[in-house]
Amino acid sequence: MASEPAMPELVSVPASAPEARPKAMADNGWSAHLRATLSLGIPLVGAQLAQMAINTTDVILVGWLGTTELASVVLATQLFFVVFIFGTGFTSAVVPMVAQAIGRKDAVGVRRSVRMGLWIVLAYGVLMTPVLWFSEPLLLKLGQEPDVAANAQSYLRIVLWGMFPALGLMALRSFVTGFEKGGIVLYVTIGMFLMNAAVAYTLIFGHFGAPALGLHGAAVASVAANTTGFLILVLYVEMQKQLRAHEIFVRFWRPDWHMLREVLMLGLPISFTILAETSLFAAASLLIGMIGKLELAAHGIALQLASIAFMIPLGLAQVATVRVGLANGRHDLVGVRRAAVSVLVLGVVITLFGSALYALAPHALGGLFLNLDGGGAGDAAHVLALAAPLIVIAGAFQLVDGLQAVGAGLLRGLKDTKVPMVLALIAYWPIGFACAWVFAFPLGFKAEGVWFGFVLGLAAAAVFLCGRFWLLLKRQEKLAG
Repeated sequence: MASEPAMPELVSVPASAPEARPKAMADNGWSAHLRATLSLGIPLVGAQLAQMAINTTDVILVGWLGTTELASVVLATQLFFVVFIFGTGFTSAVVPMVAQAIGRKDAVGVRRSVRMGLWIVLAYGVLMTPVLWFSEPLLLKLGQEPDVAANAQSYLRIVLWGMFPALGLMALRSFVTGFEKGGIVLYVTIGMFLMNAAVAYTLIFGHFGAPALGLHGAAVASVAANTTGFLILVLYVEMQKQLRAHEIFVRFWRPDWHMLREVLMLGLPISFTILAETSLFAAASLLIGMIGKLELAAHGIALQLASIAFMIPLGLAQVATVRVGLANGRHDLVGVRRAAVSVLVLGVVITLFGSALYALAPHALGGLFLNLDGGGAGDAAHVLALAAPLIVIAGAFQLVDGLQAVGAGLLRGLKDTKVPMVLALIAYWPIGFACAWVFAFPLGFKAEGVWFGFVLGLAAAAVFLCGRFWLLLKRQEKLAG
């Protein structure tokens, strides 16, 4: 397989190539695209929500321990997420590679891309372990309070061991998703959520005779859930005839340097694109942490709710990558266009409902994360008052956040990652972060100002990424005549 070309692999099919036409025409009715989008989208969105529910459960349970513990876990999970999400860029590269290989009936290409994707994420996990292990000095230099930084490091020294199975799980998810087998991804993730919730509840508070480990109990539960999920998906791949035939784990130790380079070259821009956004939110946590502990706790609640809502367009972005990748692999420009429109329309409709919910019930949603009746109820009430306007803003930017996520997914389906990386960096930092800082400090809007900056940065990203996809598509349609 050739390495990634300079231009996206968006290829038209001439009229003299009828062998590619029958399947494309049969699949290209609008109802067929909508059904396919929903068929893959529902389990993938459900899996993303279940994955986020794991983190949300931990934040809720730890929030009942106290404000310091909540702020510590917010900070720790943000740092872990930045490290982890960069690694998922390589697994995201596997999705279009698998989808396009399936579209052109290249079984060897499927095996090579998945196997080298696993190699890369395992090596990445080893490289990132010291960053998480020695996180306290870093957090202190970034202006965080000493007790919060110490708690965050102790949490990270446990949870980092879950990064290896978590990244391996994401690589295998990319493999099975390329075959449009979203159901198993949903079932495994729901199982992980249930396991994490039970173990975290038991170990955080010391129920059922177990020791009360506090926030460390949440870390242990996360490692256990990720390890179990990875092992179950390995078992599924080995038991399914269609998937087992690709022999992903046969002679796993044998290097494939050409494919390793291709996954790296496609995955690195995706990783930096993802990092550009997630590091923006992590930097916002640091900015708000400089304002105060209560403001950081309020920000953590709003961010957790925004992250929950984001799981829907994130799942749809994966659908976009698979559906566009399959159509592109069989050289079907009509299929590419209709797959894109189907995902975008569905994403807009869903995010509008989410925006309305957050705008109408900010206090009810924020109260889920706080103990308003027990000890420290005064602080909890203050945190809720600070969180409510942030939740309203989080609802307002869901639409642009969803559009930019799906736009990135559409471009990945074309294996177009380098230019989108540059566009994302511009949108999130020179626009988004700069506006967040100006609104928060010179203009005096504090935490709310940081979130106003989010809106502008994400809106710019939505325009840039969706606009590039349609420009590329129109260019190829014009070339096809």
